Amino acid sequence: MSNVYAYVRVSTLHQNEDRQLLAMNDLQIPEKNIYVEKQSGKDFNRPMYRQLIKKLKVNDVLFIKSIDRLGRNYEEILEQWRVLTKQKGVDIVVLDMPLLDTRKGKDLLGTLIADLVLTLLSYVSENERCEIKQRQREGIEAAKQKGVQFGRPPKALPEDFEWIYGRWAAKQISGEEAVKLSGLTRATFYRKVKKIKEEQGRI
Repeated sequence: MSNVYAYVRVSTLHQNEDRQLLAMNDLQIPEKNIYVEKQSGKDFNRPMYRQLIKKLKVNDVLFIKSIDRLGRNYEEILEQWRVLTKQKGVDIVVLDMPLLDTRKGKDLLGTLIADLVLTLLSYVSENERCEIKQRQREGIEAAKQKGVQFGRPPKALPEDFEWIYGRWAAKQISGEEAVKLSGLTRATFYRKVKKIKEEQGRI
């Protein structure tokens, strides 16, 4: 007896999967057969997807909302589609693209059309991902040129850091003592010291 399953994926913990879940609930897919993943689609090394793959058997039907919910990597999407439909004998239904329903048109022409549509959509999906990454890189570079700082903000120096530095520079205290007095890590202390020396050298 065949079973129906659904795979729902969003890329981050902050994204909402409700739209996909509503579509699957409308199809009356049992909740225990809906596999929800909050992980990037850059590859298929995903825990819930792996669990789903192990569960699927011949003649089962897998529903996904759109092809990019399956994944983002062009070649890997095609490979997973082949594994599911050819090796495991599973039918796949992409709700947003009726032509991608392997339950229909199992003749040569139907298979050819589905393969062509899948190839095109997979390519578009990955190309979109690459364009987003390129825009992000360009945006970060433009922000850096405007002086925007990224990453963790630098730790504030204690008010008496100059006094501590002066005593250390005069060899009145050791480096370890200076680090403890400043409350900084050893690496941060010497990085601040280097910066002070550089600034003094420019005066």
